[in-house]
Amino acid sequence: MKKYILEIIILLAGAITMAFEIVGARVLGPYFGASIFVWTSLIGIIMGSLSLGYWLGGKFSEKHNSFGFLSWMLLLAGFFIFLNAIGHDYVLRRVIKYIPEFRLKTVISTVILFAPASVFLGMVLPYAVKLKIESIQNSGSLIGNLYALSTIGSILGTFLAGFILVPAFGYSNILFALAILLVFIAMTDFVIKVKLIPGSLTILLSIGIIFFWVEKNNQELNYIDTDTQYNRVLIYNTTDQVSGRPVKMLNVNDEQSSAMFLDKDDDLVFEVLKYYRLVEYFNPNFKTSLMIGGSGYAFPKDYLNRYPNAVIDVVEIDPGLTELAKLHFNLPDDKRLNIFHEDGRTFLNRCDKKYDAVFMDAYKSMITIPFQLTTQEAVQHIFAMLNENGVVYANVISSLDSKKNYFLRSEVATYKSVFPQVYLFPVQYPQPTEAEKSIFQNFLLVGLKTTVVPEFVSSNDQINKYLSHLYKGDLEFNGVILTDNFAPVEYYASKALR
Repeated sequence: MKKYILEIIILLAGAITMAFEIVGARVLGPYFGASIFVWTSLIGIIMGSLSLGYWLGGKFSEKHNSFGFLSWMLLLAGFFIFLNAIGHDYVLRRVIKYIPEFRLKTVISTVILFAPASVFLGMVLPYAVKLKIESIQNSGSLIGNLYALSTIGSILGTFLAGFILVPAFGYSNILFALAILLVFIAMTDFVIKVKLIPGSLTILLSIGIIFFWVEKNNQELNYIDTDTQYNRVLIYNTTDQVSGRPVKMLNVNDEQSSAMFLDKDDDLVFEVLKYYRLVEYFNPNFKTSLMIGGSGYAFPKDYLNRYPNAVIDVVEIDPGLTELAKLHFNLPDDKRLNIFHEDGRTFLNRCDKKYDAVFMDAYKSMITIPFQLTTQEAVQHIFAMLNENGVVYANVISSLDSKKNYFLRSEVATYKSVFPQVYLFPVQYPQPTEAEKSIFQNFLLVGLKTTVVPEFVSSNDQINKYLSHLYKGDLEFNGVILTDNFAPVEYYASKALR
């Protein structure tokens, strides 16, 4: 072990660095979603921090030649990861509160939470290389071998974190584990190379971290906080603000994604989902439906209860959400419900089945739909899979403020480029005043395959209420048609959040 201690340190430092970056998406996700801005900030800031660390490590290696310095680099990297684990919520809440621009928020949050540890992790490689070179003549070959070893560690860390660790243990536990591992590596290096006193100090520090971790995880929780393969999920009980009834809430990346009444699971909690019942008006003889986005499966449950002669296929990318829906949200095993665990767009691309109705409700953050589901090509797939009188119903969150509704305008334009008739139904403010136009609300976008213009009147009072929310303003938005080649969905969303 003494002979290969530096190789082991370089391998593990590379693995820890990439695991730290992968977990970073889960740290930032509850506050900023899983948009391209989050990954851009993480990759850019961590790469920049590693570059700074490489430079500092090289500088330090010229002035110092001590395993003690290397151990302190590892120890400080573990310390800052530990601070991230216990303090990221505190930091992110204040960044959200005080920093005005969305992209700037993601950058500043990433710098505060991920740059310090990344700098010290970056210092490890050049410093360890210098320690190794001193007794080796073939330095070129040695440097190549050690950099290859670091890269192998990075690859292992990436796949372990993404495929195994996050789904199995959750991001918080992984952060604590990374901190403890770094302390352990530093402790081992101290004990082997520097002997008793520094080793004893690191042992005490590692014991303190382990004690804090165990105590934190043994606390009595009144909610479920877990990680799936794709999301951080929070399930908790609360009260519905509209009805005052007790509800069980499902948060996906800190956004309210689904809910269920606890006193009696007899209705939909979210008002926008009730507007999907317009299928009774636009498709009175429907038998087969497709829903993209399951989450807590609130509407599919309502669909099965209300329409006993109809079937529904649901595409949900995250099998973990399906399992949670079965465990906590009364999702039944029903032969009329078929669930497909894959990306909604890949399903649209390959599906040759015909449907009477398609319901779109897939989100990756508060107001951001996965771009691949917003484009003209995706809408063309939906159009092709609909029967002759088929209709698509899409949930879009936006305002009517022209400075904030870039995405709404573009999505309407995109659907209008494919469907002969497109209508909007604002859920909260059907005919908003000038002040209400700037308020974000749910819109049900309805695309009809038929050219027959409906009357928007129903004998059913409930359906008639939904129809009365038809937006009668100007639908000829100056929107850009979104395509697979050009769909700046996150960019438009960032404009809405300013």
